[in-house]
Amino acid sequence: MAGFAIGLGNVWRFPYMLGQNGGGAFLLVYILFMLLLAIPAMTSEWILGRHTREGTVGAFRQVFGSRWGMAVGYAILFAVFVALSYYALVVAQVIYSAYFALAVGYNDNTLAQYSARVNDPIIMFGVGALTVIVAAGIIIRGLKRGIEAASKLLVPVFALIAIYLVVVALRQPGAVSALTDYLSPDFSRIDSGVLFAAMGQACFTLGLSGSIGIAYGAYLRDQEKLLPTAAATAGMDTGAALLASLFVIPAVLVFGLDMAGGPGLLFDTLPRLFAVMPGGRGLAAAFLAAWSFVCLLSIMAPLEAIVKGLEKSPGIRLGRRSIIIVISVALILVMAPIAYHPEWIGPLDLIFGSGMFMLGALLAVIGAAWGLQRQVLKLQLGHSRLVGGLIMWMRWVVPLALSAILIGHIVSAIG
Repeated sequence: MAGFAIGLGNVWRFPYMLGQNGGGAFLLVYILFMLLLAIPAMTSEWILGRHTREGTVGAFRQVFGSRWGMAVGYAILFAVFVALSYYALVVAQVIYSAYFALAVGYNDNTLAQYSARVNDPIIMFGVGALTVIVAAGIIIRGLKRGIEAASKLLVPVFALIAIYLVVVALRQPGAVSALTDYLSPDFSRIDSGVLFAAMGQACFTLGLSGSIGIAYGAYLRDQEKLLPTAAATAGMDTGAALLASLFVIPAVLVFGLDMAGGPGLLFDTLPRLFAVMPGGRGLAAAFLAAWSFVCLLSIMAPLEAIVKGLEKSPGIRLGRRSIIIVISVALILVMAPIAYHPEWIGPLDLIFGSGMFMLGALLAVIGAAWGLQRQVLKLQLGHSRLVGGLIMWMRWVVPLALSAILIGHIVSAIG
């Protein structure tokens, strides 16, 4: 579960979202939303998946009825498909960065060459297409032999190298004081946009979309305790995001870059950090290679969710392998125009990576908390004194909070 959650959302997305939304104040809101809203929402998606043993369309059909359930399910899968199409291109940048570190290395003489190549649409489209093909090949092998085996190996390696990068970044002159000043919360900056960004980041990084959690929940054992597992997954994911921030933010501030630089922030920062680092070439290759594999896990998760959601759906007569092939080809086709217009990634990420993911999570919470009988919820959550309160929280607080955040952002954007 941590393998699918940890990836680009932590290292690529979290630092630039932090930079665009008020630094320390955003961080506090994000942690609060993760504890109070995201963990119950993740639990709700797992409940739907484990109870129905279906993908997105099948699960929503059971709780919303055939007509509305199919409409909701297919809309959510479309949103995940669009997010995956640009997400794969960002993963392609990570993979190419690893190749460049190994083949050329980062120094003052090669930074311009790297920047030109990592922004070349032909190169990025080619690497992105290859990434989708590799991810598809792994999920064809199945959950145990493919995704789980890769997660157990790669996530710890990635964490160890990230910890070392934090140490190196914080040893840069002025890094600690700059980081402390930046993360000092300014609560006057908290508005509807920051609330939306914080919850959107929580949904994106945990894959809360009404699809990925349902797909993975369908594989969970009946005896698995859902709430502690969701809390542990969110904890590891948040830890990875904080680790990434502790080496990205000091480097950005020390090198005089703009924390609000958007999706390209990371690819402006890491090469400069590696260029001044002792043994930077070898460390860059090791870190970026490990991160490339971790990002692959994050490609596999939404791809698996789409496949699982379409399997056995009405009107779909293809087998699992055929569905994987068709979706992979469609993704590669959609990626082409985005590769030539990378400026689309920011707006697409805001609409689909934040807005549609949050809407999908909201619908999943409503479907689980209101569409399933109370006895089913108690059975899924485990009988304890806390279950009654948790069910009430999932039925009322989480849906109302997510609705308020979404509506507040829409009203603010229109105004």
